[in-house]
Amino acid sequence: MFKKLSAVLLIVGMLFIIGCASHMHKVGNGAQGTDMIESRQWYVLWGLVPINEVDTQAMAGEATDYAIITEVNVLDAVINAFVGSATIYCRTVTVLK
Repeated sequence: MFKKLSAVLLIVGMLFIIGCASHMHKVGNGAQGTDMIESRQWYVLWGLVPINEVDTQAMAGEATDYAIITEVNVLDAVINAFVGSATIYCRTVTVLK
């Protein structure tokens, strides 16, 4: 019984991790320092229609070399688990300078 429960929990846990995706875009030479600015992007209708606009160029400021990371991290997955039934989803946008 314990082995079956462990296997089921492992599979369910893996399904949550599979959904986490990350994309990195380098602008110029990429990030040159450790400055980090985060913002959350919200969508409705299962991710089809954006609710807010995240301006990565404004987040980068005067920097000419930076990286943009868009991802669904663990916090986003927890938020999406609660608000997903209302078709609202979010992801994190990070600018590294």
